[in-house]
Amino acid sequence: MATEKNLKEAFAGESQANRMYLAFAQKAESDGYKQIAKLFRAAAAAETVHAHAHFRVMGGVKGTPDNLQAAITGEGYEFQKMYPEFLKEAEAEKNVAAVASFRNALAVEKIHYDLYSQALEGIKKGKDLPGQDVFVCEVCGNTVYGQAQDKCSVCGAPKNKFTKIQ
Repeated sequence: MATEKNLKEAFAGESQANRMYLAFAQKAESDGYKQIAKLFRAAAAAETVHAHAHFRVMGGVKGTPDNLQAAITGEGYEFQKMYPEFLKEAEAEKNVAAVASFRNALAVEKIHYDLYSQALEGIKKGKDLPGQDVFVCEVCGNTVYGQAQDKCSVCGAPKNKFTKIQ
């Protein structure tokens, strides 16, 4: 069972490294270091390869209905339990930045929960989601179908902060 525990830790570590390196790449790019940004993005891609390999070995990828149910369970936990507790602690500590970050995440995880639930209902009827554009707010992660909102309904960011997902 040590190997299973190690796979879970390796998956978590590689996943976190990917996100961290992408954040570092954005900073390097904004600081004018294009090649260093490219190095961070390359390392992030490599960490994704590692994370996916560990996750596959753990048996984490199943059929789409099971994967949707896993996503629903995870998002449900985040918006129903995890983020409310984190938010309460951040408010008690008067950490304004953490409060904003947790509040945004809590709202968006509920949106993801609902979107995954809709997708699972469609799968049960043998249908994919309707063909629509999908946009994500770069500030809070709000996820919307159809068109980007003029003003983000979660954080208030302007329309130009939404990225179209390919």
